[in-house]
Amino acid sequence: MNTETYRNPILDADWSDPDVVRVGDDFYLTASSFGRAPGLPLLHSRDLVNWTLVGHALERLEPAEEFERPRHDCGVWAPSLRYHDERFWIFWGDPDQGIFQVNAPEIRGPWTRPHLLKAGKGLIDPCPLWDDETGEAYLVHAWAKSRSGIKNRLTGHRMHPDGTELLDEGKVIVDADRIPGWFTLEGPKLYKHDGWYWILAPAGSVETGWQGAFRSRGFFGPYEEKIVLEQKDTDVNGPHQGGWVRTATGEDWFLHFQQRGAYGRVVHLQPMRWSHGGTSRSSEAESGGGWPVLGDDGAPVAEHRRPDLPPQPPAAPATDDDFPGGRYGRQWQWTANPGDGWATQHSGDGLRLTCVRSSDAHDPRKLPSVLTQRLPGAPCTVEVELRLDSDEPGARAGLAVLGDAFGWIGLQRGTDGTAHLVHRFAEAVADAERDAAHPRLAPEGRARLRIEIGAGARCRFSADTGDGFRPSGPVFAATPWRWVGALLGLFAVAPTGQGHAGAATFTRFRISPS
Repeated sequence: MNTETYRNPILDADWSDPDVVRVGDDFYLTASSFGRAPGLPLLHSRDLVNWTLVGHALERLEPAEEFERPRHDCGVWAPSLRYHDERFWIFWGDPDQGIFQVNAPEIRGPWTRPHLLKAGKGLIDPCPLWDDETGEAYLVHAWAKSRSGIKNRLTGHRMHPDGTELLDEGKVIVDADRIPGWFTLEGPKLYKHDGWYWILAPAGSVETGWQGAFRSRGFFGPYEEKIVLEQKDTDVNGPHQGGWVRTATGEDWFLHFQQRGAYGRVVHLQPMRWSHGGTSRSSEAESGGGWPVLGDDGAPVAEHRRPDLPPQPPAAPATDDDFPGGRYGRQWQWTANPGDGWATQHSGDGLRLTCVRSSDAHDPRKLPSVLTQRLPGAPCTVEVELRLDSDEPGARAGLAVLGDAFGWIGLQRGTDGTAHLVHRFAEAVADAERDAAHPRLAPEGRARLRIEIGAGARCRFSADTGDGFRPSGPVFAATPWRWVGALLGLFAVAPTGQGHAGAATFTRFRISPS
């Protein structure tokens, strides 16, 4: 492995809408978590290339009653992460509720409960700025047309320095309808640099857009703009939306996402420098100063010299899990706010999931009690061992690939008490599952489950019920939700009824490169 360079993506999974901050020699990153809990993942790095997941800032989504059921594309959108007054701050927009804020003295917490800073529909992508020169604080945010009927503009506010309230009604500070060719301006990140207020914001839509830079001598404008990163002749579509960070030695870097279908939004790292050349709607002679230059003269890089930072051992967010004592690792999130007793601790290893009774047992997309993690962006093999500890007819448990469409393989208890290996799927337009293969007897009520995920997120299922792995069903192409990449999930469920329905135990969850 070349230790002098890195290759993109640096985070090859759905770490959507990243933002980054440096505190001392440490870098921290957060990302959208939508309707999953816990939310607001917190990642740490010392070199901007190798990242580990160290926690979450949001234990449960609020209002809690709104997230008792899965809302896969709702919840936490495009957070911003800042460090001010010896505290970490995260602001995010919930398109159905408004703009929230949490803060903490340390990255691992304790984090405050969410504070609703601005209520309203369609308020998304907020970012604060504390201006050390003036003592003023500001907030900028974008708009979701699906909720507000407004898009392609950024609104600015003065904010109380303690982050608890906005001090005015807000003003449109960038109206991209007035900029020829620009559409879907969103995701602003706000900075003060070299006497200018800077807004780094994407436009042009998620899959094919570009990264813009806006600058003004005053926060409320007027702003001039320039495109500073776009696909050009690379294979990195829509390289945009992310954050700028400066190292302790003065190097500038920009992290952003690339939309990759079922894999979601993977994270790239671009070198960044400042240039006094280039063009904008205002001439350089009139406006003075320079513009950020991202990547290779505005095109994303596939490989580049590493940041000038102390070498670090290779690292990545965890995926494997032995579930010691029945506890699951930080990489797992429920598809809604968790209920009491969904996962029970015990003295051994293995994840013991309660077979939660539900009228939606036939459709994992509707279950709040699915424990998920991100689908890896590179070909891999996923394996887990399952034991069905339930005598309830119709109880089932399994390993799933979830998105608008889903496929799962696992065990189900029959009316005669026997356990069967089942493999089921549903198309995106389908309301209920169908068999993907004929059920077969699992006499011990145990199975080793495997999904081999190849190029294009094409999944091949197989299982071992005691006589070796045997393939099951045709290939299944994983699909994303509208804004969220496909997920791997573990679940246990039972039909509606009375009393405890038993449990299922998962052991030795592994993801290995193919």
